[in-house]
Amino acid sequence: MTYSCLIVDDNEIERDAIEMHLKKIPSLNIIAVCSNGIEASQILSTTSVDIVYSDIDMPELSGMDLLKSLKKQPLFIFITSFSEYAAESFNLDALDFIVKPATFERILKATNKAIEYIELRKQVSKLPVENLNNDDKKDDDYFFFRETKGITKLKYNDVIYIESMGDFSKLFTSSDKHVILVSLKNLEKQLPSKIFSRVHKQYIININHIVTLTNHEVHLDHNFLVPISASNRQELLEKSIDKKILSRFLK
Repeated sequence: MTYSCLIVDDNEIERDAIEMHLKKIPSLNIIAVCSNGIEASQILSTTSVDIVYSDIDMPELSGMDLLKSLKKQPLFIFITSFSEYAAESFNLDALDFIVKPATFERILKATNKAIEYIELRKQVSKLPVENLNNDDKKDDDYFFFRETKGITKLKYNDVIYIESMGDFSKLFTSSDKHVILVSLKNLEKQLPSKIFSRVHKQYIININHIVTLTNHEVHLDHNFLVPISASNRQELLEKSIDKKILSRFLK
């Protein structure tokens, strides 16, 4: 199975480097390499593409404006020198965000995530729609969810963290991972807030599995590591951690 892709970057050196990396991935078919967003827009208006690898800061039409302009949106992986664009890119449902210089390993990881998403989307289109949330049993310590292999039961505390995959989510336990056919946004509304906390646009964690909290990362049980944003860190501190911190001075 091959997947079509498009490269968009106004910097020739960066453009060539990305193309070199993508040519090493046998499952990809590069249909065009564009030097600006307008050129890419013209191709995308007439050609179906699975994945777009795009810079953000480009003249006339930025990578984000390119994504916004498309009625039928392929999966976007942004590759940029500016980390401050991350939050906005995830708000636009970009699949991944890579800060330059983009290594082959990092591009391969993003590509595998995109391919997994494409294949899941194909499988989901064949599944019946069914609501399996536990709204009437909020006190239960377990939940059911639908994945491609069927309906699975899982205890809340077995979940270590959850990663967004656009319309789907990837749930990690100590020994396994499951793809849930629910977006991270909708999971956040249904999971108990006393146990689960949003720490990033892309991640929800189980606070019972926190080992160490730093300014930019959360270390979880079983050596899992996820990023945390400044605003989500403050919210996590106020909601859960501050209440449990041992006091230096007693009244």
